[in-house]
Amino acid sequence: MKIVLNKDYGGFSVSDYVRDALDLEDNYSVDRKDPRLIKLIEDFPDRCDGTFATLKIVEIPDEATDYYISDYDGLETIIYVINGKLYLK
Repeated sequence: MKIVLNKDYGGFSVSDYVRDALDLEDNYSVDRKDPRLIKLIEDFPDRCDGTFATLKIVEIPDEATDYYISDYDGLETIIYVINGKLYLK
């Protein structure tokens, strides 16, 4: 499963280009697993980062039963569960 994270300090946000392309009202309505968002980031990485954000696609195994996005001053990591064990990416 592919998920979009912010890998810079400052917080998750997308550019106006992404909001327009996906017809989003704001940064709070972004689905980080949206295949259209992932495709935009893969195809146009320089046009997708929001203010103070560096968006990266991370992949976690499809068999992950749960996940949590953690952040420290906006820099995000993902914690996911497989067979009751926690993994960090």
